[in-house]
Amino acid sequence: MFQRRALVASLLEHRPANMVVVSSLGNPTWDVASVGDHALNFNFIGAMGQAGPFALGLAMAKPDKRIVLFAGDGELLMSLGVLATIANQAPANLAVVALDNESYVETGNQPTATAGPTDLEAVARACGFVQTRSVVEEVPLDDIRDMVWGGEGPLFVNIKIVAEALPLVFPYSFDGATAMNRFRGAVNDSKMG
Repeated sequence: MFQRRALVASLLEHRPANMVVVSSLGNPTWDVASVGDHALNFNFIGAMGQAGPFALGLAMAKPDKRIVLFAGDGELLMSLGVLATIANQAPANLAVVALDNESYVETGNQPTATAGPTDLEAVARACGFVQTRSVVEEVPLDDIRDMVWGGEGPLFVNIKIVAEALPLVFPYSFDGATAMNRFRGAVNDSKMG
């Protein structure tokens, strides 16, 4: 299993100029924020289940951008229907990276359904994702990075990570209007990808 912060940092290091990152609340947001501030990141703070629909809408509205969603297993399990909706809309520019620690770390480490028989990659494949992959053991990330950065979407990668409570790294702003205005400006700026 991967250490989640090192994994996210590796996937975002030297990212393409047109890559827009959306992170679901909790650990994915703290992990993306730990890599460093970026105007093309949108970090969800208190809206569980909403990062997937947001990333889908963004992918449909901005087909010239590469949209990467980092979501926890708990977030995806809360709203499995978003995977079916993404697959049916089939945005070629959307990659979903599930950071699957098999638990709700932030609320006491309760197990999620992926600690049992539920397989998020199988769910995504059954929903109709063009490409899916599951990574359980720590492997070199070159192939995964290439897939996330440029593979034909919609694609889904489920990566098993260590369930660990790490210090929180806060994003640029907790103020919704400030964060959204900054992000909107960056996404619409043709010089940023």
